[in-house]
Amino acid sequence: MSGTAARYRRFAVGEAAGRSPLYEALALGVAGDADILAFLDTLPEPRRQPNLLFAAFRHLHGVPAGWDAFRAALLAAPAPQRAAMLARTTQTNEPGRCAVLLPFLAALPQPLSLIEVGASAGLCLLPDRYGYDYGGARLGAGPPVLPCALQGMAPPVALPRIAWRAGLDLNPLDPASPEDAAWLRTLVWPEQRGRAERLDTALALAAADPPRLVAGDLRRDLAALAAEAPAGTTRVIFHTAVLAYLPDPADRAAFMRDVRDLCDVWIANEAPGVLPGLAPPGPPPAAGRFLLTVNGAPRAWTDPHGAAMEAIPDPS
Repeated sequence: MSGTAARYRRFAVGEAAGRSPLYEALALGVAGDADILAFLDTLPEPRRQPNLLFAAFRHLHGVPAGWDAFRAALLAAPAPQRAAMLARTTQTNEPGRCAVLLPFLAALPQPLSLIEVGASAGLCLLPDRYGYDYGGARLGAGPPVLPCALQGMAPPVALPRIAWRAGLDLNPLDPASPEDAAWLRTLVWPEQRGRAERLDTALALAAADPPRLVAGDLRRDLAALAAEAPAGTTRVIFHTAVLAYLPDPADRAAFMRDVRDLCDVWIANEAPGVLPGLAPPGPPPAAGRFLLTVNGAPRAWTDPHGAAMEAIPDPS
């Protein structure tokens, strides 16, 4: 099995299974199809990812009826598919991730200055504007109301007070742009209608009062942005599903080392494999879980879209 085929099989089994029957079927189909694998292998390695392939296809053709329709449409017009995959990136902007950030943000000395690395359209910079449902314990007004099942931790009792906020991204998206909003919608998996509805509501909130978004690189430009955070605030740098886009482990290690000097609190919510040395012993409690760390200490296992969080006991 080629590396690309193995990547799609892992995606089908480890990420799409139980969440998206369509993407599970498409990924398994790609893993066994020589023609589509050959098409993917003409792309740069970072552009071969399943979420990008399927989102670009939907952006061009809509949701396919199944594997046969997907395969036929892609192979009939590979050039537009290739162009879309080279022009766009998987800048998933899931406001539901605020539900796993909120317990940690609310516990910090207030007010906060927030900087998000990999901010996309900035929706995760607005945790104080959403409502939350932690299994019956509700907080904030919304809409949207973000559901999150907590295990081993108490829900927060107050929203954070945010004095200043900014996001850094190589290619920031405009929440008021119909084209950018349409791309973000295609990144929501087709069966997840609740996520799509929450995304639309969050986009409308952000478009009405957008957070500041800066185009820049996390290694080159983060320090200058962090220096703008006002005195008298707790400076928080956070990111979710970003470090995997740094293919060189040395770059990841350098970022993890340097970011601590730029803020008071560093919150990372990433796949455990891209946080070397930070994961606790043993496997995650469920396949596909992210590891949330605070200043390098593992604090929780999280659902990638913010739907659940399980506390990691303090070893001390």
